[in-house]
Amino acid sequence: MALASVRLATAEDAAAVAHVQRTVWTSAYADLLPPGAVEGFDVDAVAAGWAGPIDAGAVWVATEGDALVGFCAAGPASPDDLADAAGAVPDDASSVAAVAALLVEPRWGRRGHAGRLLVEAAAALRAAGATRAIAWVPERDTASRRFYERAGWDPDGTVRTLDAGGRPLREIRVAGGLDLEFRPEPSLDDLDLPLLT
Repeated sequence: MALASVRLATAEDAAAVAHVQRTVWTSAYADLLPPGAVEGFDVDAVAAGWAGPIDAGAVWVATEGDALVGFCAAGPASPDDLADAAGAVPDDASSVAAVAALLVEPRWGRRGHAGRLLVEAAAALRAAGATRAIAWVPERDTASRRFYERAGWDPDGTVRTLDAGGRPLREIRVAGGLDLEFRPEPSLDDLDLPLLT
């Protein structure tokens, strides 16, 4: 295996980030996304959309050798992401971060990239003043739910249903701490999973 690492994304990474997003959408999320979302995926337009978050230092990329294999986008949580069913936001809202996306191209899975991405992003968010973080995960995405569970991020009881092109997409919100350490387990099933220290 070539050397694996995580670093902040640069403007030159935008197209590769868009490529990873399209690949994951095609393979893992095809049955969750609106019909035609993948066929209409414009890599150039999506790459342009990533320019702002990358420039803001809110995107980290995982690499293996010369290949960009995954990415994580995270930053301060919005009031909409933090609101409960009644619309109330928690008292600590100003110190809560959100993982907006954490995707690894499937052919590079089970090599620890997702775990390294989350650990690196968590450290940066913590250094910026965040005390905890959230992520929204499709209820049917059991692999991502298990990943966050291993990181100590548990469902907090809040759910939402999005309209995915006429198809309801139910998501659960997971929340957890930012003091993470990457320690892969011996089992191949656990190589992408970060653990709390």
